[in-house]
Amino acid sequence: VAMAAGPRWRERLFALYFLSHIPVTLLIDLQALLPAGLHPHSLTELLQWYAAAFRDPMMLQPPAWFKAFIYCEALLQLPFFPIAAYAFLKGGCKWIRTPAIIYSTHVATTLFAILAHILFHDFSTSELLGPRTHRERLILLSVYVPYLLIPLLILYTMLYNPYYNHVEKRKRK
Repeated sequence: VAMAAGPRWRERLFALYFLSHIPVTLLIDLQALLPAGLHPHSLTELLQWYAAAFRDPMMLQPPAWFKAFIYCEALLQLPFFPIAAYAFLKGGCKWIRTPAIIYSTHVATTLFAILAHILFHDFSTSELLGPRTHRERLILLSVYVPYLLIPLLILYTMLYNPYYNHVEKRKRK
């Protein structure tokens, strides 16, 4: 049974999301966990530029709870990225439904905490420059929001798309 043409653009979006997440995790996000000097200097400079330009002190001096989320990204999500990319690139892989539901629920939950921190935390006490104005908070939110919206779209697709949601009835003998 081929999937209807409608969701195919979503599968391509999901594949791109997971493929792009692999280098972002390995080259940028893991810098918060790994010893200094392990990444090439140019990547360290890229992270420092990002943190200054978007006023994101969490990436340079992650609070313990944020570090825990990066450990989850490294140990649980990173191994899933190529599997999910394959499933969504191939298209019509019903077996991805349950892992995608688990992934998207987990990530959406972590993003709610991150977004709440960006919106409500008093960054005036941070050593590093965090967002101080409403505009700066919105700019930083714009970096993180796609990592909430795409997992929510994955979740919605897995739960409500008839192709992924269809339950086959077993024949009685």
